[in-house]
Amino acid sequence: MRERSLVTGANGQDGVYLVEKLLAVGDEVHAMCHSAGGARLLIENFPAVIAHVATLEDAKGIRDLIDETEPTRVFNLAGNTSVARSWEEPAETADVLGVGPIRLLEASWKLSQRLGQGVRMLQASSAEIFGDASEVPQNENTPRRPVTPYGAAKGFAHEMAGVYRARGMFVSSAVLYNHESPRRPETFVARKIAKAVARISLGLQDTITLGNIDVHRDWGYAPDYVEAMIRIISEPKSGDFIVATGVSHSVREFVAEAFLAAGVTDWQDRVIIDPGLYRPADPQQLVGDPSKLRSIGWQPSVSFPELVGIMVAAELEHLSAVA
Repeated sequence: MRERSLVTGANGQDGVYLVEKLLAVGDEVHAMCHSAGGARLLIENFPAVIAHVATLEDAKGIRDLIDETEPTRVFNLAGNTSVARSWEEPAETADVLGVGPIRLLEASWKLSQRLGQGVRMLQASSAEIFGDASEVPQNENTPRRPVTPYGAAKGFAHEMAGVYRARGMFVSSAVLYNHESPRRPETFVARKIAKAVARISLGLQDTITLGNIDVHRDWGYAPDYVEAMIRIISEPKSGDFIVATGVSHSVREFVAEAFLAAGVTDWQDRVIIDPGLYRPADPQQLVGDPSKLRSIGWQPSVSFPELVGIMVAAELEHLSAVA
């Protein structure tokens, strides 16, 4: 049977990759966009997609969208993905990332009851739900102790996914660790580093200003993680899955690797540390154990140095094109 997939957050990094992959395998793809402009842009890039304008804050809009599209699968990727911004708008973050998924869950549950056939849902969870975990690496059973508004909101949605799963609905949570690509917005540190390093290598700027570069993260490649989401929602049984590489690197290492990829050796004096960019709370060591995901056949295709190289090369190519 041809799948009818609904992707929320379809204009984001992961959303675009997911729409692309689902169309390639023949799904009927419905995309939820935050604005009419975003919907038009998505259709321009993917004429076969069916775009809809809605937000997770709008309960009626979500119910109408689910009832209209009657999806067989829902991939919930919508909402602000910036941990830093969640400190600026904690209440909005709680509503969109914490309560918003419940609106999708409830509408999908009611649709499945009305049609007599199940609706599968993939909730994009986050490593931020673990906070400053004493357990390294983290796995699906690691206690959740978020230390950011983003992590707390994602944690609530994660728990509610489990509630609906216990109710009999197919709901899986993909606990996503840091994953990057050239499509990542420039406000994210990995893209910020790649762009600045490319400009420094070409003499277009002298330095880059960063916050705490000694935190460690588990960095992967976004298309790999989107492939993991599809694999997870296609499993016979729903559950929670850590989506990570299992390898930790500091932001400092990311910076060093980026300069190496750009051919710059004397980079230490080009990095300025601004304590004003430190977050109120920041988990120091987020690294996931993807053993469960690997057991169903997934593995990352891009290493850490390759990921950084891809991002720097994309920035250099862009700068060359506009020169």
